[in-house]
Amino acid sequence: MSDVKEMIDVLGARVHNLKDIDVQIPRNSLTVITGLSGSGKSSLAFDTIFAEGQRRYIETFSAYARNFLGGMERPDVDKITGLSPVISIEQKTTNKNPRSTVGTTTEIYDYLRLLYARAGIAYSYISGEKMIKYTEEQVVDLIHHDYAGKRIFILAPLVKTRKGHYKELFEHVRKKGYLYVRVDGVIQEVVHGMKLDRYKNHDIEVVIDKMVVEENSTDDNKRLKQSIATAMQQGDGLIMIYDAENDEIKHYSKRLMDPISGTSYKEPAPHNFSFNSPQGACPRCKGLGYVNLIDIDKVIPDKSLSIYEGGIAPLGKYKNAMIFWQIEAILEKYDFTLKTPIKKITDDAIDEILHGSDDRIKIKSSLIHTSSDYFTEYEGIVKYIQIMQEKDASATAQKWADQFAKTDVCPECKGARLNKEALSYKIYDKNIFELSCMDISELYSWLADVDVHLENKQRIIATEILKEIRSRLTFLLDVGLDYLSLNRSSVSLSGGESQRIRLATQIGSQLVNVLYILDEPSIGLHQRDNIRLINSLKKLRDGGNSVIVVEHDKDMMLAADYIVDMGPKAGRLGGEVVFQGTPEQMLKEDTLTSKYLNGKMQIAVPEKRRVGNGELLTLKGVRGNNLKNVDVSFPLGELICVTGVSGSGKSTLVNDTLQPILSQHFYRSLQDPLPYESIEGIEFIDKVVNVDQSPLGRTPRSNPATYTGVFSDIRNLFVALPEAKIRGYKAGRFSFNISGGRCEACSGNGYKTIEMNFLPDVLVPCEVCHGKRYNRETLEVRYKGKSIADVLDMTINIAVEFFENVPQILNKIKVLQEVGLGYIKLGQPSTTLSGGESQRVKLATELSKRDTGKTVYILDEPTTGLHFEDIRVLMNVLNKLVDKGNTVIVIEHNLDVIKMADHVIDMGPEGGRGGGKILVIGTPEEVAKSGKGYTSKFIKEELEYYNNIK
Repeated sequence: MSDVKEMIDVLGARVHNLKDIDVQIPRNSLTVITGLSGSGKSSLAFDTIFAEGQRRYIETFSAYARNFLGGMERPDVDKITGLSPVISIEQKTTNKNPRSTVGTTTEIYDYLRLLYARAGIAYSYISGEKMIKYTEEQVVDLIHHDYAGKRIFILAPLVKTRKGHYKELFEHVRKKGYLYVRVDGVIQEVVHGMKLDRYKNHDIEVVIDKMVVEENSTDDNKRLKQSIATAMQQGDGLIMIYDAENDEIKHYSKRLMDPISGTSYKEPAPHNFSFNSPQGACPRCKGLGYVNLIDIDKVIPDKSLSIYEGGIAPLGKYKNAMIFWQIEAILEKYDFTLKTPIKKITDDAIDEILHGSDDRIKIKSSLIHTSSDYFTEYEGIVKYIQIMQEKDASATAQKWADQFAKTDVCPECKGARLNKEALSYKIYDKNIFELSCMDISELYSWLADVDVHLENKQRIIATEILKEIRSRLTFLLDVGLDYLSLNRSSVSLSGGESQRIRLATQIGSQLVNVLYILDEPSIGLHQRDNIRLINSLKKLRDGGNSVIVVEHDKDMMLAADYIVDMGPKAGRLGGEVVFQGTPEQMLKEDTLTSKYLNGKMQIAVPEKRRVGNGELLTLKGVRGNNLKNVDVSFPLGELICVTGVSGSGKSTLVNDTLQPILSQHFYRSLQDPLPYESIEGIEFIDKVVNVDQSPLGRTPRSNPATYTGVFSDIRNLFVALPEAKIRGYKAGRFSFNISGGRCEACSGNGYKTIEMNFLPDVLVPCEVCHGKRYNRETLEVRYKGKSIADVLDMTINIAVEFFENVPQILNKIKVLQEVGLGYIKLGQPSTTLSGGESQRVKLATELSKRDTGKTVYILDEPTTGLHFEDIRVLMNVLNKLVDKGNTVIVIEHNLDVIKMADHVIDMGPEGGRGGGKILVIGTPEEVAKSGKGYTSKFIKEELEYYNNIK
């Protein structure tokens, strides 16, 4: 009986391409599911085991609650036993919200907010003094001490530097029975109908009492106490004492207050330190840290032109329009005309044209052909562009306005996201933003010795909070994320990083008896950190959990307790279990994966390295993020690999600096590169192609045929058929996205969604077209006996044979076959493709275009989701590109790719602040020999291992 309990049994799984398979996975162990890309690993782990675990959990809810959740479809499987509660940690679920940061995701920032709210010491942002607060008794004692025998006024502040006429406020004060107020430093009597200049800033205090402070008089003492209490009430915890003889003011407060300027803060609460709450966020950028500003250089690109000739880009050349008349009226004030070149117009005049005028502008009657002059408000060109950027404007208007905008660090908070008050609280001389900017390793060491520097009261409050923060930071250090900082935006993290952050959060929750399913957690992780990751997973397992990892990494496979190998090939030819057992047993087997593990098969190292075409693309003085003013040259016509530990600055150099420079140069792209001095050699290339892993499309209507553009050629082929010509069909007739040829019953989806109130929505094939997506008339047009729906249902391999005589179609789909995607269907929805498959569809699309032999291809970790065999196929494709004279730049940790490169640029030595330098440049052999950094050691081992086996 105990044996049965110790296994997770999956019987008869048929999801996607799984062929009715039975799998046994031991509980409380670390199991790796591996196999070719598209062989059914994710279908087994996520779409079967995870989906069933999640469905069972939701089944425990009441019918009422399930109605809101939307039900879960039961996976196509006969039976699963031994299943624990399941938590999946995937790559795809990264948060696209700009407000989400590493700190908020791991909840460490929430603890820091609590720490600052309870134990932070407030300083004034005006004078830098430590803030103080008094009780009413202390205030009375201080007044006795400071003003003995003096004549004083007790004031309660009502308004502090705000505009307005305050007529209602004075009336309100009069009705309460107060006779005097102090307005802008002058004491006045309150009279009926009193009001101030509404366009100026005012300070208003009400006079609560005036008296001479007597030392020992009981009556006086009582009166002073009452007056102070009333003043505190009227002034919301703040009072001012005015010494009439010396004309001096002193401030006292129940709240935190600056003794010099009288500035007071509210009682701090955790939300005052959150950039996602209005109480804590910077008022200018609303807590984002950056603002959209209008770039004046884009608004006035050429100052030698006059406004009449179109010197102001958003307005264009002179037209008979109100805005030109307004500008003409402004220029007349400064003795210029519309025909004066902009460079000769004074800055004041230009400023008024751009940012609007405070005064009303007079437009002469002769201009607008009216009997009298016309007066109008003028808000400025910048305001007009900003209005066009707002949500209510049309998409075209927004796009037009965006070309004049630039995103810049918020001038008010300098990127700190918080308001002045929140940034004025300090612990051991650091505010909360300064802590968020530290690398996690640096923050950990700061927290380790912060206790000594705290006051006793602070220490008592902070002990528990600090313990919690330190334990969470330890988990992040364990998964190799020591180079990140807490304010790093979640959007900028790679799939592997965000997955490891969620993994650290899970280890921190210390649950037991849970089944964790992870999707390639080693992505973007250097070999050095791999060991730390494997140890973290073992720690989860030893805590009494079962861990299933979908993975291609050799170290991970050999460290596992159990391996399930899917295959034998991909797509229709996969979906079977070719091996299940321990890593030791696997090494003796003869499956495709085990051949790569035991060395029977190898990705070959090229006999000799290419030397390129002799030209260089050189970047100088790159200093974005953590780069230390580096100069780097990319030899053109070679396969270049940029390596280094996670966080060493590889993506900053290639994706955030080089790629935007080239995109701006060739395609006028709007993304600005990070700071750099200069670039040389750009004349030797004529195109840049960036191939990343983002999904092809968000909807099931997008598929490989539409993405690669081959679907248009296929539709044109059908339009040219005699049958289509007789019927007068155009290309739109063969599209399932527009009415005409598609089945209208299901709008070209091929299936209908039936809403079942308490059960999951059911997708049923459309009863009219039976899943074909087109109407009967369209399907009657056939090419070689196949309708357009039959063509979409073909796999790439079949389509290559079918279209062998149609060159323009064959060229595009042949490339898909060459990058190893022969098993996917032409019409397969993009949403069902894995990250690695999406990237290869993009790569194939680029490859099918004409290359000029001067193209730069940039790939960021193309081996994600790829098996050893898939990597071999991919490298063949990349080598073909380089052989034609193109340059391929790859950011990669995978040693099989690095050992095949012609040129390696290794960055480091550490991640985060300890990185940002270039350590070694040269062939893999030269890097291995150098012994610098961490990469050289691993390349050396890999090359030695390869040579021994060979």
